[in-house]
Amino acid sequence: MPTSDDVRDAPLAEIDAVTLYRILALRSDVFVVEQDCVYLDPDGRDLEPDARQLWIESDGAVVATLRILADDARTARIGRVATARGARGDRLAGRLMVRALELCANRDVVLDAQSYLEQWYARFGFVPDGPEFIEDGIPHIPMRLQQ
Repeated sequence: MPTSDDVRDAPLAEIDAVTLYRILALRSDVFVVEQDCVYLDPDGRDLEPDARQLWIESDGAVVATLRILADDARTARIGRVATARGARGDRLAGRLMVRALELCANRDVVLDAQSYLEQWYARFGFVPDGPEFIEDGIPHIPMRLQQ
């Protein structure tokens, strides 16, 4: 099983093509196929200069990922948090969140949580920051962590 030392992070330009493919494939598998949401995952934001990808690999496969974006100079955005079905329950997303929050030190952090995960994000200090909304047929809640 991967350890917290296995959390990798890099801007898109520094990720080799095979790893990037595996990150995008995992995101598509979880968000497009499993959650049955027809949308274009590559939204252009991965290409922003301040964007970072975080991921964990196991046996050559990307098993968990998230991305960090800069909404502005004082606010970071976490999104695209995904874990492979077979790796859920191994606390991989939690390890990614811990590392992401380290990388976002001294900035507020926002995210749009799927509503059923509100309490999971609350464990990291996030609080609701607006009304629930529907995106791609799934209830979400905006959340914020002030640092």
